[in-house]
Formats: sequence, structure tokens, C-alpha cells
Amino acid sequence: MRFDQFQFLMNNIFEQGDGIGAPPIKYKDIPVQQLHPLVLAYIGDAYFSLYVRTTMLSYEQNKVRVLHTLDAKIVSATMQALAYKSLEGELTETERNIVKRGRNAKSSVPKSATVADYRSSTGFEALVGYLYLSKNYERLSVIVEKAFAVIARGMTNSAKDSGGKS
Repeated sequence: MRFDQFQFLMNNIFEQGDGIGAPPIKYKDIPVQQLHPLVLAYIGDAYFSLYVRTTMLSYEQNKVRVLHTLDAKIVSATMQALAYKSLEGELTETERNIVKRGRNAKSSVPKSATVADYRSSTGFEALVGYLYLSKNYERLSVIVEKAFAVIARGMTNSAKDSGGKS
């Protein structure tokens, strides 16, 4: 982000309108279908991470380091790609289109993931963000619950295959 863009956001993002002009635009005023897929992925990443963190509280409430380590592994591009691949056949045409837009969006790939996994995970996150911003909470719940189950199963099988070492 350029510095002037950052300055503009810092000067305007928290303004509530001056009563003279129009109030600031809120996300609900923008059709979700028009949002850039990386914006959808940004929201989807935040939602899925929060879902994972709150779900893990059912298993552990005291060891934050353990929670953080597991959370980082679960929300990794590799694990999200695994979840997406297992859910792909259950998606509607609209959902597949959202995933495709997210997968094809230009972004830099971190060294911690393959290009294919990173693209798939970005598509998955875009779908989660789309469902959240569209307020389709029932479908969102189905997708993230299944994704969490697939990832948990994958991590369990991986731990068993490596003799408990991750």
C-alpha cells in the first residue's frame, strides 16, 4: 500500500459523516458480489480463524501457546486446501464461482505453502468471506464445520503416520 493510500484511510476511515454530505460507505452498502475476491478472502480468513479458536476452547482453556500452535496449523494454506478439496463436490455453482475468483486473484504466495495449496486456500477463504458478508450464516456454518472436521481428521492421520511427531 502506498503511503498516501494509508494516510487517506487513517484520515477518513473513522469519520462518521459531517451532516452536510453523505455518510461514509459501509460494507453493507456495497454489493458483496462486487467486492474484490482478496477482500472476501481477508474477511473469510478472519472468520475461519475466529471459528477455529472458539471451537478449540471446547478442548483446551488454559494453554494459550498450545492453542496458538494448533490454530496456526489448522488455518494454514495446506490445511485449508485439504478442506476445500474435500468440500469441492458439495458446493453450489455460485459457491464454485466465488472460489474460482478467489483462487485466480493475483497475490504473492508465502514460502510456507505450494502455489496450488495457497490458491485453493485463498478460494476457500473467499467463499467463507462471501457467505459471511452475504449473511448466509446457515450455509457458512455447514462449510466451516465440515472444513474443521476434515482438517482435524487430516491432522490426526498425519500425526499417526509420523508416530505422533508433527
